[in-house]
Amino acid sequence: MRVGWARYVAVGDSMTEGLWDPVPAAGPAEEAPLRGWADRLALALSQRRLADGEAHLEYANLAVRGRLLGPILADQLPAALEAGADLVSVVGGGNDLLRPNADPDRLAARLERAVRTARDAGADVLLATGTDTRRAPLLAAIRPKVAVYNAHIWSIARRTGAHVVDVWGLRALQDWRMWAEDRIHLSSEGHHRVAQAALVALGLPPDDPQWTRPLPPGERVRAREQWRTDAAWVRREVGPWAARHLRGRSSGDGRAAKRPALLPVDPGGPPEELHG
Repeated sequence: MRVGWARYVAVGDSMTEGLWDPVPAAGPAEEAPLRGWADRLALALSQRRLADGEAHLEYANLAVRGRLLGPILADQLPAALEAGADLVSVVGGGNDLLRPNADPDRLAARLERAVRTARDAGADVLLATGTDTRRAPLLAAIRPKVAVYNAHIWSIARRTGAHVVDVWGLRALQDWRMWAEDRIHLSSEGHHRVAQAALVALGLPPDDPQWTRPLPPGERVRAREQWRTDAAWVRREVGPWAARHLRGRSSGDGRAAKRPALLPVDPGGPPEELHG
């Protein structure tokens, strides 16, 4: 099936930046460039364009970890449209929903205005639902707000003609092996599954026919070992996050986009090529 998009720009937060999907063989995981579902999608689209005799896909990724929906829509999206993107993925709101006073109705109203602006500019828009957090420690409390926001996203897509990646409905992600050690961001396998879901959302066949299947059963963890793991996670991840939140800080403070300009995606080049 032909890929009609020539210029794809991804905007958003840590999920779109690619935490934690390090480029293979590019050094220690904590220092390696990050790939992520959007980079994987761009690579797949470029491969298909070349197979059809078209030019390489041009791709930029403006996402920065920790960003709230407001800055994503006010700063990143206008830059994407000014660059002439004909496909824009807009994935954000998760950091907002973690806040006690988050209002998914207000977030959705702002998102819809931005999607309409992008559609009026001639760009196709790819949205994504939030993850089902029913099995996530501490995050299960925000599940009702995520569900309301997701319902809005589907309605926005129907009214505007946007596409939606159904992350909530991807049941394979309920396996903790799909998530990084911080239990908030996807692992490499999780990013792979979301990239496949994005292809399907765009009306394209997936590269991996097994993309919806769960992983084989893993070893059962004893209750005592699970308690120790959970306690270590709280010390390592939750404590620092809470401290930053109380200070009004973000993990993305001072960070710039990893791929700020549209550049051709060469499927035959090294994995680091996606990072400029």
